[in-house]
Amino acid sequence: MARVVYVNGSYRRHGEAHVHVEDRGFQFADAVYEVIEVSSRQLVDATRHLDRLRRSLGELSICEPMSRPAMLHVIGEVVRRNRVTDGLVYMQVSRGATRRDFPYTDKALTPTFVCLARPVSPAIRKAKAQRGLRIVSLPDIRWGRCDIKTVMLLPAVLAKEQALAAGADEAWLVDTDGFVTEGASSNAWIVNADGQLQTRALSPALLAGVTRHTTLDVAAAIGLEVVLQPFTIADAYVSREAFATSASGAVMPIVELDGNAIGSGRPGPVAQALGKSFHKYAQHQDCP
Repeated sequence: MARVVYVNGSYRRHGEAHVHVEDRGFQFADAVYEVIEVSSRQLVDATRHLDRLRRSLGELSICEPMSRPAMLHVIGEVVRRNRVTDGLVYMQVSRGATRRDFPYTDKALTPTFVCLARPVSPAIRKAKAQRGLRIVSLPDIRWGRCDIKTVMLLPAVLAKEQALAAGADEAWLVDTDGFVTEGASSNAWIVNADGQLQTRALSPALLAGVTRHTTLDVAAAIGLEVVLQPFTIADAYVSREAFATSASGAVMPIVELDGNAIGSGRPGPVAQALGKSFHKYAQHQDCP
């Protein structure tokens, strides 16, 4: 659990950190967020995460709560105060608090900024990668701008709950044309019959994952061919391998989909090679 949380200019004890009851993030999901990995007290791919945060804010016309150097300072201080060596930093920015009303253009709003950090055991994540993930497929019922990393996560929550009830770790969401968009909290990949990495091209249907971006860098560096094309659940069933990418898990092999073994039913060599090389190519920077 986080010990100290930053909320709108103050570092507060976890149990005493609150936002206003009429904050638009709480009442309308009018907010965006980012999650950054902390590895050996360094931020992983922070530049790309903060670039995406800026884009999400811009797409929703929410003002940035502070400059990037100031935000990095807050992140570093939150990591330090929570004594996180390996873990995750969570940041959320809402449009702010005001009397509940749908329109916002005629209101002078100050964004709400929250930042917290929690430790995550590298040993637990390594064990999960060695075991591999079990996945279920579900209809994608989310809104049409999944490229914006908003806090409107109810469909993802429901998908995660259905996956858990089915004894799985994650869900892959399927659009009305039968193609996989992404996972409930990860990007989706397969290694197809030709040995190519295959993942869907970016569009409003899915998030431009930072870990996805770095995985593309890793693939290029180690000589793996990538095709940016959608694939179906049927394609995934007969793929050589499958894996998921996210800030919380980096590259996670998938061994089962809807009860069907993927490939050998064990973490595949391509996913393992990507996972082993990921932090070599990801950006690392010291906390300010």
